[in-house]
Order: sequence, then C-alpha cells, then structure tokens
Amino acid sequence: MTRNTSLSFRQIFDLNFGFFGVQIAYALQSANISRIFATLGADPHQLSFFWVLPPLMGMIVQPLVGKYSDRTWCRLGRRKPYLLGGALVAVLVMLMLPNAGSFTFGSRLLLGLNGAMWFGLFSLIFLDTSINVAMQPFKMMVGDMVGDNQKAEGYSVQSFLCNAGSLAGYLFPIFFTWIGLANTAPAGVIPQSVIWSFYCGALILILCVLYTSLRVKEMPPREYARFHGLDETVSGSSESVSFVRLLKKAPSTFWTVSVVQFFCWASFLFLWTYTNGAIADNCWGVSDPGSEAYQDAGNWVGVLFAVEAVGAMLWALVIPRFRTLKAAYVVSLLLGAVGFASVWFIHDRWLLFAGFALIGVVWAAMLALPFTLVTNSLKDHIGTYLGLFNCSICLPQIIAAATGGLVLNLVGGSQAAMFIIAAALLVCGAACVFIIKENKE
Repeated sequence: MTRNTSLSFRQIFDLNFGFFGVQIAYALQSANISRIFATLGADPHQLSFFWVLPPLMGMIVQPLVGKYSDRTWCRLGRRKPYLLGGALVAVLVMLMLPNAGSFTFGSRLLLGLNGAMWFGLFSLIFLDTSINVAMQPFKMMVGDMVGDNQKAEGYSVQSFLCNAGSLAGYLFPIFFTWIGLANTAPAGVIPQSVIWSFYCGALILILCVLYTSLRVKEMPPREYARFHGLDETVSGSSESVSFVRLLKKAPSTFWTVSVVQFFCWASFLFLWTYTNGAIADNCWGVSDPGSEAYQDAGNWVGVLFAVEAVGAMLWALVIPRFRTLKAAYVVSLLLGAVGFASVWFIHDRWLLFAGFALIGVVWAAMLALPFTLVTNSLKDHIGTYLGLFNCSICLPQIIAAATGGLVLNLVGGSQAAMFIIAAALLVCGAACVFIIKENKE
C-alpha cells in the first residue's frame, strides 16, 4: 500500500462522518456562548475574556493528543480512543452548560463574576477542550489514511460535513422556538430553546462518533509504515520525539501557513464574540440581553450562521476545482473580507444573508486548505505536528480575546465595528498566502 493508493468516496465519507456530530456541538458553542454569558449578566466588554481560556487549553491539550495518539496502537485503533473519550466528555458538559442559570449559586461576585458565570466559564473550558479532543483525531486520520492524491478531496469532504453539522447546530434554537419552546426566561436563566438545542446536539454527537468508530478500521503499525514509506522496524511514528526537536525540523509550509492562520482565526474570534450584540443593535436596535428582541436577535444569529454554513458547504465543492491551493486560499480570504465588512453597513436582517454566505467561503477554506498544505508536506509524526499546528488556531484566538475589550473601546464600543477590524485581518491573511511554499519534506 502506498501514499497514492485511492480510497472510495464511501470510505472517505465514513472516515469523516463523525465530524458532522462534532461540528454540531462546536456550532452550538460558537453561536450561543456570548448569548449565554450575556444572559447570565456579563458586560459586553467582558465577553471576549470568556473566549481566552478555551483556546489556551487547546494549545496545551492538542499537541499532547497528537503526540500520544502517534504512539497509541491498541484494539480500538490509534486515534479512535481519543475521539471517543473527547466525545463522551463533550456530551456530559453539553447537558450541564445551558443549565448554568438554573442552578442556585447566590448573588455573591468573585472577580466581577457571579456564581452562574463561573460555572458557565468552567463548563465552557471543558466543552471546548473535549470538542477539540474529539475533533483533532478526524484531521489526523485523514493524514494517516488518505493518500497525497486525495488529500484535497478528503479535507473537502470533511469541510462539507463539518458545515452540514454547523447548519444543523445553528438552526436548532430557532427550530425549537418555532415548535413552541420558550425563547425567553427569567433574568439570568437560559431559555428552553437553547437548553434543548444543546441536549439534541449531545445526542447527535455521540451517535455520529460511534458510526465512524464502528465503520473505520485504522491501519496497524506495519501497514501504516509501508503506506507512509517509513522504516517498519520503528512502527511508524511510535518513537518519542520532543516538541522542540520536531518544531526545529518542521517544513517551511508549517510555519508560513501558520502566519495566514493567525489573521484568519483572530477574525473569527471577533465574529463569534460580537455577532449577537452587533445584530441586536444594527437590526433590532436593542442592547438589553433580557429583552425579547435581544433573544430574537440571538435566534437570527443562528440563522445567519446557518447561511454561513451553506455558503461553506457549497464553496467546499468549488475549492478542488482551483488550479492551485494557494489561488483558492487567496480568493476565499478576500471574499470573506467583503462578507465581514458588509455587516457594518447592512441594517436589514435579510440582506445580511449575502454577507454571511461570503463569510462561509473563507470558513470552508480555513477548514480544508491549511491541513491539506501542511499534511502534504509531512511524512512522519503527523498527529504531533497537527497538534502543534493547532497552536496556530489557538494563539490568535487568545490574543484576539485578550485584546477584544480594548479594541472595542477604540472603535467606540460598537460591536458591529469589530467586523471591519476582522475584514482587515483577512486582507492581511490573503497577502501572506503568497509567502507559502508548497513543499514535501
């Protein structure tokens, strides 16, 4: 078996299907966390700080998952034990997080946060960490089991399923509101429409992960070594190598793609943090999280994110048609910048569909192209390298979250203005694509 051995579409689909469920969980988190914390009493200038710890945990956990899964060879497989463990923890947290406002914590403040917000914060840390633990093995398995000639297809299918999951997750709150569940609740309590969205997301997550776990059989050590052209006596990547040593040996593609990643993920951190407030202010003219109009705006954010997911699904089908990966990357980032900037100018909730469809374009590219470029440049220690590469996702989010309140003050407190900042970041990212050198080490 060689790295140019082809898999059927069904095999690639089964390999990635669990990502559908994982992304439902991630979509519920990204679309509703700011809404949840605003409902629990957080000030708009505090919102970005709630997003610091999750990516910080990701920077710690992901390299470890990569390193130890590289050396894991057991009856369940190589990556699947981590996939199943992360999914189980995520399910438990998804059942608890939306109930943060329903527990009795008292009104005492600690560092400016009430008990419900502290409970929600720690739940968010565990949720984001467990989702990432469940998500990362899918990226690694494509690197492990898909040949170089199908990597773009493999990650494009993953991107498609990822955004299909996002579509479902984003629409859950408005769906449950439509069938009659309450979209408002007493002060400091999360509405039933959001609570049941998390419950259903948890169920679908575990079912999808079990499907992939049962359908996919990972390669044993010697077959893996032959597939990747490695010395069979060391069983692939089983030997332990320090992170520092691997970073010193990392191909240039690893570093140059990471520069582009910085601008992309910082822009999306602003999207997830400020969309609720921006849409409520621009289209509903309200800023009070306890008002019915604000909660209606929160549901509409789910619809807009669903439009983004549709745009991403369609663009994932277009990406393989570009002559070069770099051309697809540049075009995607520039179209996404137009979509971000449009949020500042548009005050009609329906017209926002066009802007969020363009935001979906860059999201599809971010899910597929960086991993295609990086894994094509790698030969060994794929899991560890992808875990380290995840720092290029986490670090920009940490920086954007830590500075978000300051930037918000600089733009006059307008959450919609943060989308202009995000658009400028994507233009910078598009310019940096030209420094990427596609190479095989």
